[in-house]
This record gives sequence, structure tokens and C-alpha cells, in this order.
Amino acid sequence: MSAYFETFKLGKTYKTPKGDAVIVKNFNLKMKKGEFVCVIGHSGCGKSTVLSMVAGLNEITEGGVILDGNEISGAAPDRGVVFQSPCLLPWMSAWDNVMLGVNQVYYHASRAERNQIVEYYLTAVGLSGSFNKRPDELSGGMRQRVGLARALALSPKMLLLDEPFGMLDKLTKFELQGVLLELWNREKLTAMMITHDVDESIYLADRVIMMTNGPAAGIGDILEINLPRPRDRQEIMSQEQYYDYREFLLNFLQERADEGREERSAA
Repeated sequence: MSAYFETFKLGKTYKTPKGDAVIVKNFNLKMKKGEFVCVIGHSGCGKSTVLSMVAGLNEITEGGVILDGNEISGAAPDRGVVFQSPCLLPWMSAWDNVMLGVNQVYYHASRAERNQIVEYYLTAVGLSGSFNKRPDELSGGMRQRVGLARALALSPKMLLLDEPFGMLDKLTKFELQGVLLELWNREKLTAMMITHDVDESIYLADRVIMMTNGPAAGIGDILEINLPRPRDRQEIMSQEQYYDYREFLLNFLQERADEGREERSAA
């Protein structure tokens, strides 16, 4: 595979009074440009730690990360990040929250050009009538749309998503999954998403990366999702292959859960 994005021997260790706590070890992954990957695993396995290291928000202990031929060092606008909570500035409107990053990245552009960028992405995520609303005037789903628009408006080389729909109701989650897929396809983005939701990972991803239990978690298996794009939820759920994928992922998670119980009992 010709790698646009790569992690090599990626690891994270924290120093503690009782010794080193190894959270992630030898996380090796290659992605093609424009690929969508989901990472699943049980709570505490290090999924979000991997994403935060890729985002440059958490120091890398071992190994490294290469994006488009360059090794990353710290946070930068070439990686757009969307968290479970969109972390909007409460005193600013949706427009101003997105413009904040646009002003930093496109400081050389005219005001009219920057306004055009903000308008385009807020409209693309379905917020054309809510430009001037503050976060407390928006629903949870609408706030997450602002977070998505803010990340995409920076024209990142890679989109990183940490359970962005985990706190939303099922209907809103389905709507935003569709918005995400449409924008991912339109912008030809390379995306990595952390999720607990097996069905979400099958619907969105080209590959699902399954992490082992911690400590020293790594990649336990990788599942290729060979479903045609663009994807229609009802259509793919009518296919036998969808349920084969689902069973495979659930079995992996169940096996890891069983291992965790055995380890706790032995301790």
C-alpha cells in the first residue's frame, strides 16, 4: 500500500509512582489518501490516546506519525479534530466559532474570501439559518455540526474524529453520519474515527481497526469493509455481508471482554 498516512511503532507510556504505565505499544497503521478508517475497542484500550497523539495533542513516547510525507510534531491545522463534545466558545456565534480558525489559517485572504469559506462550510453541514446563534441556542446535534464545519473549514489533510456522535440520540446520529459521509466524499478527505458503535463503523469505514485490551494495547485485527459507495443505510443492512461484518466485530469485542474478565479474576 502506498501510504499517505502512517504510524510506526507508535507508543504511549506514562510515568507513575509504581513504574511505567504502557497505554499503547507498537500501533502500526498505513492509510491511503482518501481512506476512511474506524478504530474500535473496549473503553480504556487506548483508542483516544492514539488519536490524540496523531492530532499532536498528546506527546508521543515511542515511534512516530507521518502525514503526506512529513513527520508530525505537535498540533497543526493540517489535522482537523472533532471531539465528542464540540468545545465551542459559548460567547461566540456559530459563525464566529468557525471564523476563529479560518482567520488563523487564511490570514492572507481577504475578509470576503474568509466569509465565503465560513458560509460554505456552515451551509454544507446544514446550518444556513443558524449563523448568528450561540452554542446555548443550538441543539447538541447542531453544536456538533458547528464543530465539524470548524474542522473542515481549515482544509485539513486529515480529519480526526473522537466519537463525535456518541452523545447524540439515534436519529440525530444517523443524520450526522450522512452529513459526514457526504462531506468526506466531496472533500476527498483522509479520515480516522474512534467509535464504540459497530454498526457505525461498518456504515462509515473502508477498514475497521480493532484494538486489543490495554495495557500496551495495539492492533488486534483489521476488517476490510467491501460495501459499495455511496452507501445507503437501508440497502447495506439488507445484505448478508453486512451481518457477517457485524458478527465478526462483535465476536472480536466479546473475546476481548472475556479476556479482560479472566485477567481481573486472576489478579
